[in-house]
Amino acid sequence: MKRVHLIGVCGTGMGSLAGLLADAGYDVRGSDEAVYPPMSTMLLDKGIRVLEGYRADHLDDRPDLVVIGNIATKSNPEAVAAIERGIPYASMPQAIGRLFLEGRHSIVVAGTHGKTTTAGLMAWTLTSGGRDPSFLVGGVLKNFGRSFGLGRGDEFVIEGDEYETSFFDKGPKFLHYRPSSTTTPRCTPTSSP
Repeated sequence: MKRVHLIGVCGTGMGSLAGLLADAGYDVRGSDEAVYPPMSTMLLDKGIRVLEGYRADHLDDRPDLVVIGNIATKSNPEAVAAIERGIPYASMPQAIGRLFLEGRHSIVVAGTHGKTTTAGLMAWTLTSGGRDPSFLVGGVLKNFGRSFGLGRGDEFVIEGDEYETSFFDKGPKFLHYRPSSTTTPRCTPTSSP
């Protein structure tokens, strides 16, 4: 499998996955209705082709895998085409689990607040310790200048949110991330003077 098409590629998570896929050597392209910076710029810089709008003919050259983002409904023309044509498809978390977490030490940061910060700190701590982790978080990390990284180390740090993954996979995203280690950020209330 080398050619991957992402439906909703300009979303924060999907764009980050597209970047990971490109860095891993996949031929990546995607489609979206809202194509604008900064994600469109990052995708362009990575050489990822972005097709405007959702149309069945975007799949005419038959990619090896279609990743269907949670923005897509079951009536999305590209999702319908993938299913009808028998093109293998997956949700974003399923794709991450299958393509990047197999055989790695998955560190999943879960919780209601502080996931991006905690995951970013974990990725930076591991990097500073010479571990060279991979990571995918929901924001651009100042120390890395991006929201994802494909490292050579065994660890993969990922933000595990509780939102459903797609119209065909209603479970929370973190269920697909195969945690070897988990952490939940704790917020300590401050008292007033």
